[in-house]
Amino acid sequence: MSSVLLQALQTIVGESHVLSHGDLSAYERDWRGRMQGKALCVVKPRTTAEVVQVVKACAAAGVAIVPQGGNTSMVVGAVPDTSGTQVLLNLQRMNQLRALDKANLTLTAEAGCVLHHIQQAASDAGLLFPLSLASEGSCTIGGNLASNAGGTQVLRYGNARDLCLGLEVVTAQGEVWHGLSGLRKDNTGYDLRDIFIGSEGTLGIITAATLKLYPQPAAELTAWAAVPSMSAAVQLLGLAQQHLGAGLTGFEVMGQFALQLVNTHFPALHVPLWQTAAYCVLLSHSDTESETHGNAQLERLLEEALNQGCASDAVVANSLAQGRQLWQVRESISSAQAAEGLNIKHDISLPVSAIPDFVAHTDALLAKEVAGVRLVNFGHLGDGNLHYNVQCPAGTDASAFLATQEHRINTLVYDAVMKFSGSISAEHGVGSLKADTLHLYKDPVALQLMRSIKQALDPQNLMNPGRVLAVPSVAAQV
Repeated sequence: MSSVLLQALQTIVGESHVLSHGDLSAYERDWRGRMQGKALCVVKPRTTAEVVQVVKACAAAGVAIVPQGGNTSMVVGAVPDTSGTQVLLNLQRMNQLRALDKANLTLTAEAGCVLHHIQQAASDAGLLFPLSLASEGSCTIGGNLASNAGGTQVLRYGNARDLCLGLEVVTAQGEVWHGLSGLRKDNTGYDLRDIFIGSEGTLGIITAATLKLYPQPAAELTAWAAVPSMSAAVQLLGLAQQHLGAGLTGFEVMGQFALQLVNTHFPALHVPLWQTAAYCVLLSHSDTESETHGNAQLERLLEEALNQGCASDAVVANSLAQGRQLWQVRESISSAQAAEGLNIKHDISLPVSAIPDFVAHTDALLAKEVAGVRLVNFGHLGDGNLHYNVQCPAGTDASAFLATQEHRINTLVYDAVMKFSGSISAEHGVGSLKADTLHLYKDPVALQLMRSIKQALDPQNLMNPGRVLAVPSVAAQV
């Protein structure tokens, strides 16, 4: 059967675009190096019509499909399992910008378009596409939407879901939903767009999207502040919202150890103020009037923050280049942590008001339960999303530490997240890493509704199986 299917797939997309031999690790190994899968083959379609035929061929053969864009999933959501029986559908060849409508402030792009290229196309038209991630040079818009990506400007513009007006989707049966609407109002029934966004390829395959664009701001300004505590960071956030209003586009918090890792592994970045405070805050302000006006607003904000004691020191970038350097420090934390060794990642969300108490409680709990553990706490404080990561004690074998402690640490952290009314996944998704855990922390009625949707749209369970929703044997234990 596999040889027949391979021949059919070669006929559909061309023999050179069906890869089944040689080194396929670029497709089969996940972004974080947590898993090495084995695909029956890698198929690289060029058009939606080819995706339709690939899906129909796989459905007829009863073969599962794993959709993949830039392979930047943080939760092992876009690589095949180890069975060698799944078809990996890589969409990077579907990379055309189909339309840009300046009057309607929309851009229509195929799923394989790299996020940075979409940002650049909008910029070339004098407009802004605000989704911004550390992986924007390699992640694709289809994957961004499939995982409902967040990033650094959610505070002002929202998640990927909020930036999408319409989708084109190939269903599990090989039909095409032509939903590439540029409408901001369309109240004609269930919102199918929102069902597919964030579904991580488990309900169908996003092949194109119509995205919202915005006018470019008159000035983009950046400030960096040292703060004595997480409570002070939350207080500073409140002041920033009062002073800057909708102009506050990003508000990031970074713990001292997170910045120490950047300073150690990337000393050329010259991390500011990290030795002077428990946390540093990076905030961005998009001013609609002028750079002079924006700078005046920032200076008033920081002066009040210093007077109130929620900041001990601060700097304002004096140019766009200096602002980008500050953002590079923030975006290098994950790379610095990886350079330090294997780690346990937690992408969590909490009410902003609960974050100081969560951090105090969980920091103390982990210090008590796991002696010497090092916490790499940073993230998008403005929208309540922390990357509350755990590095093994200094001098400890990281692989052995993860093998013996990861499940226990995850349980401690996730139980604390629920104690403070949060979520165990903010922007990375569930993938396969959290699929067996989700039933412990998700409302049972919500899980049943999700399973009903999955059964209705993908009754053969061929769309990225084992992701988001656990296999039935685990689900049955709920």
